[in-house]
Amino acid sequence: MISKKILITGESGFIGSHLINLFTNKYPNYEIHGLDKLTYAANKNYTKHLENKTNYKFHKVDIFNREDVFKLFHEYQFTDVIHLAAESHVDNSIANPLLFVETNIVGTLNLLDAFRSVSSGRFHHVSTDEVYGDLNEFDSAFTEKNPYNPSSPYSASKASSDLIVRAYHRTYNLNIVITNCSNNYGPHQHHEKFIPTIISSILHNKQIPIYGSGKNIRDWLHVEDHVEALDLIFHQGHSGETYNIGANNEVSNLELVYLISDICLEKKIHQDPRGLISFVKDRLGHDNRYAICSKKLYEQLKWQSSIDFKQGLSMTIDWYMK
Repeated sequence: MISKKILITGESGFIGSHLINLFTNKYPNYEIHGLDKLTYAANKNYTKHLENKTNYKFHKVDIFNREDVFKLFHEYQFTDVIHLAAESHVDNSIANPLLFVETNIVGTLNLLDAFRSVSSGRFHHVSTDEVYGDLNEFDSAFTEKNPYNPSSPYSASKASSDLIVRAYHRTYNLNIVITNCSNNYGPHQHHEKFIPTIISSILHNKQIPIYGSGKNIRDWLHVEDHVEALDLIFHQGHSGETYNIGANNEVSNLELVYLISDICLEKKIHQDPRGLISFVKDRLGHDNRYAICSKKLYEQLKWQSSIDFKQGLSMTIDWYMK
């Protein structure tokens, strides 16, 4: 017997594909619906095998199209939504901010309005640590109480969507949770992202581009750790709450390239990976440092990351090699 009808948006993206695979296998009593616009960053191959499952259905819909969103919700009467659909590449947001406003802000608003017209279930909004802006070297990691201070059109659009979701909880008493995660990595991430770029450059003996001096610091979270946290928060998180998800893997961009290069050297993939490093012009408005504190998530729901960073990178390299 079907107990929930869950819509997962952005299901053919990097995180969405991992999450929808987890849910369709772990919860056979849930009817899982995937939604994706199928932009350049989506890959349906990662969820194509789900078409044989009786508890899965896919919908090709652009969340910016309000009429199509409402039609979908009224036809299927979803009980819950996990919202991952977003334009997410910072460089692209600098080149085309309007697209990010349309998808990340207006698209989220459309989903919220359609959802509250048919359901009183949970709306789980998945966001980023970039909404907090950046940190100096000695600043404490971001907590859920940090004020928003986005730096790029991408992070500004995500911050705006977070605030709209919060407002719908306050104004309409919508059952919501928001999660803000650190940088993700792992299998089948789009090649435009930093870690796939590093690995691909080494595999193809090309220069590894590093913005500026390479001193910018990021906190890295394996995608499988992330989706396990999303599963837990969706089911057990308190309505109206925000939860930060991180793994305490802070490294500078240059240190990350060194680490991946050394793993590739150990695997005998390349004789001199570090020799491929090339410093390029810095990104506009480049944030200095991100760091996420997940103390609240541990204290309330007992979640912590389980995948060792070096081991996770090694497994990711193996996946790209195959």
